[in-house]
Amino acid sequence: MPELPEIEVLRRDLEKEVVTRRIKEVEVRNTRNAMKAIRRHGRRKEFQELLEGAKVEKVDRIGRSLALELDNGKALVIDLGPSGNFVKTSASEEVVTHTHVVIGFTIGGQMRLVDQGQTSEIYVIPIAGLDELRSSYDGVIDPLTQQLTWQHFSTLLDEREAPMKELLVDGKFMIGLGDVYADEILWTAGLRYDHPSNKMSSQDVRRLYRAVMETLQDAVRLRGTSWGPHEFTDLHGDPGQYQLELKVYERVGEPCRRCRSAIVEEEFNGKPVYLCAQCQS
Repeated sequence: MPELPEIEVLRRDLEKEVVTRRIKEVEVRNTRNAMKAIRRHGRRKEFQELLEGAKVEKVDRIGRSLALELDNGKALVIDLGPSGNFVKTSASEEVVTHTHVVIGFTIGGQMRLVDQGQTSEIYVIPIAGLDELRSSYDGVIDPLTQQLTWQHFSTLLDEREAPMKELLVDGKFMIGLGDVYADEILWTAGLRYDHPSNKMSSQDVRRLYRAVMETLQDAVRLRGTSWGPHEFTDLHGDPGQYQLELKVYERVGEPCRRCRSAIVEEEFNGKPVYLCAQCQS
C-alpha cells in the first residue's frame, strides 16, 4: 500500500505536472464503486461542478492525503487508502478497469483515480477546511517535513513505552510507516522489533533517528517501494525502485548485509517481522 514515501513521490510529481493547469471536465464513472470514491458528495454533478473551470494553484501533502488547492477557494483532497493509484494519462489512452474518476485539463491530459480494492476517496472541501485536516495530525511525527531533533525524539519515545515495531507503525505516533519501512528502519538502527521504546540509550536513539530519516529519504529518491498485491506506481504509471534495496523485508535465509548471518522471520502481534537476530538487539 502507498506509505509516506510513495505519497510524497506523488506530491512532487503532481507539483510538476498540474500546478497552473485548469480543469476542463470531470467524469465520475457510471459505477457503484465510483460513487463510493466520492461518497462525501451526494451526486456526481455536485462533485463535477466544484472542480470544472478551476485552476490548480498549489499541491500539498497533509499526512497521507494529497491536497490540490484551487483558485475557486476549494481544495481537492485525495486519500488513496491501501489500494488506490493516481495516474496521469493522455485523453486518448484507454480507460482501464477500476478507474473511478477522470479529471481532464485544458492542457496536459488527464488524471485518473484507479482503485481495484475500493479503499480510496476523493472529495472537495473549502481551502479553509484543510486547517482542520492538518490539526488531525497534531502531535504526530511527519519525518519528511517536521523539524525534529533527536533529543525531542528521545522524549517522545520515552513517553510511549511500547515495543519499537508497534510504535513505528502506529499512525498516531508517526505518519505513514508500514511494515516494510519499519523493518528496514529497525535493521538500519540495529534494534529488535520488541526493543522497548523507553529503554533506549542515547546512542540507540541517535541511530534510530538517523535510520528513520535516511530510509525515508532514500525511498523517496528511489521513487517508492512497489511490493505486495496492490503495487504502487507513480503518477506516470511506473513502479518504484526501493524494493531493490530492501535489507530484511521478506529476505528470509539471505545473508545480512552487515554481519552475513541469515535473515530470519519471527511473529509479532500476529504478523511476520523480518530481522537479523545477530546484529539487532
